[in-house]
Amino acid sequence: MIGIDWGTTSFRAFRLDAAGAVQAQRAAPRGILAIEGGQFEEELLRQVGDWIAEGEDHILMSGMIGSRQGWQEAPYVACPAGAADLAASLVAVPCTGATVRLVPGLSHRDAGGTPEVMRGEETQIVGVLDDAAGAAIACLPGSHSKWARIEGGRIAGFETYFSGEAFAALRGHTILGRLMRDGPADPAAFDRGLARAGEGGHLLHHLFGVRTLGLFGRLAEEAAPSYLSGLLIGHEVRAALPPGGAAVHLIGARTLCDLYARAIAAAGSQATVHGEDAAARGLARLGKDASWT
Repeated sequence: MIGIDWGTTSFRAFRLDAAGAVQAQRAAPRGILAIEGGQFEEELLRQVGDWIAEGEDHILMSGMIGSRQGWQEAPYVACPAGAADLAASLVAVPCTGATVRLVPGLSHRDAGGTPEVMRGEETQIVGVLDDAAGAAIACLPGSHSKWARIEGGRIAGFETYFSGEAFAALRGHTILGRLMRDGPADPAAFDRGLARAGEGGHLLHHLFGVRTLGLFGRLAEEAAPSYLSGLLIGHEVRAALPPGGAAVHLIGARTLCDLYARAIAAAGSQATVHGEDAAARGLARLGKDASWT
């Protein structure tokens, strides 16, 4: 089987054997926003046509390829949902020489009734479900970080935090960025931001301190981005962790997951960092339960 994680900005393909092990993989900066005129089938064949020609004619795809802007919209499955629910809701799309299925995203409503959605993250979470025995939290850091509650081997619900995109906007398009300079990551400055997030006061108040600390020479310009990162991640983690803490499974790029693990530890909980193969593992698991007829 071929498993594909096709997001907004990137394309990742995995050639999987019958046991779900990755035999080969490839990636390209060919996310759905880079595909003009809806030519998703043509792009798929360009990327993995040789694998199809060699007999890999079952393809399972997750991510934004199943969104309204992608190949075909795969309707969201409402939480709580597990691997079996997702596998039972795959959407077929026509493709020359292959049988293609899309993994649906998940939806949820927060305590106030506001909708939450994810696409792609659900497949990565499925990839670590066997490691998250009992009740646990899965966190997928990124532009729109997801915090999902795992109960009984299913995703019970989740919340989204705008932290990554907020960092980029604040760093590049506000007065805070005027006193910042690019430089290497500064763990001490990041920890200062985490500590500030643990103090009383609202995030919007704490953010202005990024500027004033710089004005008074108490925060170096090259350290300010790390301080801002610690402040945003610290507030996110403290808001997302349940009272009393929880075991957290971090899924994603190692560098960012390590920052979140540091913040989680500062908040009194512990985290396990999973490799970036979670998507491949999730696709393999869903592929075994899929109906290919």
